[in-house]
Amino acid sequence: MAAKPGIPKGTRDFSPVEMAKRNYIFNTIRDVYHLYGFQQIETPSMEMLSTLMGKYGEEGDKLLFKIQNSGDYFSGITDEELLSRNAAKLASKFCEKGLRYDLTVPFARYVVMHRDEITFPFKRYQIQPVWRADRPQKGRYREFYQCDADVVGSDSLLNEVELMQIVDTVFTRFGIRVCIKINNRKILTGIAEIIGEADKIVDITVAIDKLDKIGLENVNKELAEKGISDEAIAKLQPIILLSGTNAEKLATLKTVLSGSETGLKGVEESEFILNTLQTMGLKNEIELDLTLARGLNYYTGAIFEVKALDVQIGSITGGGRYDNLTGVFGMAGVSGVGISFGADRIFDVLNQLELYPKEAVNGTQLLFINFGEKEAAFSMGILAKVRAAGIRAEIFPDAAKMKKQMSYANVKNIPFVAIVGENEMNEGKVMLKNMENGEQQLVTSDELIAALTK
Repeated sequence: MAAKPGIPKGTRDFSPVEMAKRNYIFNTIRDVYHLYGFQQIETPSMEMLSTLMGKYGEEGDKLLFKIQNSGDYFSGITDEELLSRNAAKLASKFCEKGLRYDLTVPFARYVVMHRDEITFPFKRYQIQPVWRADRPQKGRYREFYQCDADVVGSDSLLNEVELMQIVDTVFTRFGIRVCIKINNRKILTGIAEIIGEADKIVDITVAIDKLDKIGLENVNKELAEKGISDEAIAKLQPIILLSGTNAEKLATLKTVLSGSETGLKGVEESEFILNTLQTMGLKNEIELDLTLARGLNYYTGAIFEVKALDVQIGSITGGGRYDNLTGVFGMAGVSGVGISFGADRIFDVLNQLELYPKEAVNGTQLLFINFGEKEAAFSMGILAKVRAAGIRAEIFPDAAKMKKQMSYANVKNIPFVAIVGENEMNEGKVMLKNMENGEQQLVTSDELIAALTK
């Protein structure tokens, strides 16, 4: 007996209905990107490990899916190395390539390789799958799509403002209520400086980024484990628990960070972004959140994260400013800022809130019933005319029992059925049945098209 097939943990199959929903998400995001002048590119699913390693921090490196070399991958490896069972060292010899972890690092590589063809500032978007060897859980998958937009070659904070407008527009179109959280890595650097732990900035940001997941007590415990003094942790408490309006938080930070030039620069940048957005009439709330750190090491300025207000799920969009990412590929001085929509989490949110428009998930609009050769031949002529008018239509391929064909229409949620028998052919018409209310009317092909294109 053949073994039952399966798929890897953290991956999923998608049915036709699910694909219709996913395409609604991608098309909505794509349309908004186009509104703001972004152009689409694609990069390979796999990159050289030398491109990927060291760009996501130590934790990120562990989550890279590595691809085993083809051919004799044992060549050049000694028996001693094999017997050492050092997985990391052996992987570095077995594997030269890996599946991309995100779209930002491949984009940086793309910019460096194609710099002579690109007009700066370069506004690109990319909608492709990424892979992470993470522990699968609700809302977290090993294979998932990202929908990125980035601007490189411009230091202007207007880019940050427009990206937040894009976020607001996309979620307004979806009908999802969100809170857009904003912070700045320069503020976090300033905080690390004033508590006397400037060299521990990465440890501090990684820990406080987990505040909403593990709670304050565990964050403080992690900080202590990283060698941060009790005095510094005590100084950190009122800062990360800062409350009030955005304006009140900024005013407090100006005082608290008065001794840090970097910190004050971060406050200034955040103030510009928030004040400009205030005049833009955003539909969703935007909040300055000092616990927002985003674990990726390459962010250097503004950072963003979006939380759904009506569903318990992790971040559904994130991003930030990365001033020196292309520098690691030998192209210094190119600033960039970007966002990434988590399409799979948005899919789950839209499902839970039942926010998909009916027209977005419906496939075929009209099914022609097949009574035999003559009837099918007559129907095919009308079918061609109907499709030319942009109506999604099909004919049942076999002259099966009427009950089976009507059941097919019901299962596929096809709203209209066209019945063509001898009487209809004699009159050159079609019996159009509304599957929702059962009403039937004898119509010409033009009347049929008019009824379905209302």
